Amino acid sequence: MKNRILALTLLIMVISCSSSSSGDDEVIADDTLSEIKYTESLEVISNPERGFMHSWSVLSEGDPLSLVTLNSLKNENVTIILRLYYLDAFKNSDLSEVQLNLIKTDFERLREAGIKCVLRFAYNSNSDETDAPLNIIENHLDQLKPIVSDNADVIAFVQAGFIGSWGEWAFSTNNLTTTESRKAVVNKLLDVFPKEVKIQLRTPKYKQEVFDYTNAIDETVGYGTTDIARVGFHNDCFLASVDDYGTYQNVTIEKSYISDEASFVPTGGETCPPSGIPTASCATAEEEMTLLKWTYLNLDWYGPVLNVWRNNSCFVDFQKKLGYRLVLKSAELQKEVTASSNFNLNAVISNVGYAPVYNQKNTFLVLKATDGTLYKKALNFDVRKVLPNVDLQLNESVALTGIPAGKYDLFLKIEDQSSKLADRPEYAIQLANSDTWNALEGLNKLSHTLTIN
Repeated sequence: MKNRILALTLLIMVISCSSSSSGDDEVIADDTLSEIKYTESLEVISNPERGFMHSWSVLSEGDPLSLVTLNSLKNENVTIILRLYYLDAFKNSDLSEVQLNLIKTDFERLREAGIKCVLRFAYNSNSDETDAPLNIIENHLDQLKPIVSDNADVIAFVQAGFIGSWGEWAFSTNNLTTTESRKAVVNKLLDVFPKEVKIQLRTPKYKQEVFDYTNAIDETVGYGTTDIARVGFHNDCFLASVDDYGTYQNVTIEKSYISDEASFVPTGGETCPPSGIPTASCATAEEEMTLLKWTYLNLDWYGPVLNVWRNNSCFVDFQKKLGYRLVLKSAELQKEVTASSNFNLNAVISNVGYAPVYNQKNTFLVLKATDGTLYKKALNFDVRKVLPNVDLQLNESVALTGIPAGKYDLFLKIEDQSSKLADRPEYAIQLANSDTWNALEGLNKLSHTLTIN
């Protein structure tokens, strides 16, 4: 009898151990989810507010931008230009109607072509010429306010300008190189341009002096619209000397400061003739653009530096990586849900570019029915937070209220915040994935079909 009880006890123990030991060795597939891996594209991708740009300046009451030329930029993967207005004829007077109409026409043509601009104003293009006094600058900005307010959606960034030759703030014939005068110009720019527009200063020191601080802003400030969160940097002698022709005073410290701030405010500019150092190699340029989070670079200056990169096969890589380059890596998506329930959007997005997205965007999960009807569901996803070399987990519960039962292809849309540009695919962000872009509607395919029962 004791032997029977012992044998029965051992049998129960064996069965119990067998049933509990499989948990660590087997993965039970969840057939309610689709696990998707996405392929990164190797192509140069045109996206708004980033990349190589062309630079076009115009003298007072000159010719407007050519629509034909703007339309041709898509062949170069260019989506952004520097538009520099020389107000040489108005150093002691108001801007004329002809001048104001020139600027209005330019904005109309930029919008029609699907291009944005980096904007700058200056009073001369020669170091021997005069600039304008502060009261004239402020009056001109007052005149410009209604125009830039109406067209803020096609302004990527604004270089502070106005002071000194080329608007580069180095010297002034009207005593505008004092901290007090520079601060007055910055404050006026911040007042005139809408809060969503970011201003760029020529050196990091200028920003530190204007705002009387030295520690870089963090995300608690950087994603807001306070004045200090709206000011970034442009460098018009990038990679040109040890201190980039006076751009830096304490090179190491100030580059580190820009690197931190550039998670929230833009950096960009142009190269110029190297002095005292060799022309920057591909490796040096890559290192600097990565550190300083460069988002745009002038194609028209300085040619010999750009040609070194072309001849050494890194130019195309820079085309891809200047600014942001967002890649959808993977997703786990429900196959079926019931009508009026919630859908769990769970995906991983990475940024393999040098910089983040700086201007806020509206993001949507888009469901496309078999008859082509689109249903857009707003997301909380802030695309600005996909920082370089960071995998961001996009995990949101999306209410499907108002969407009838049926089968739907799913898309991610990242559109311009402006209602005037929201439906323009040229202003939507294309993810750097293969075979996912719907260019007609500005949608990124998630390669998944959802059934709503």
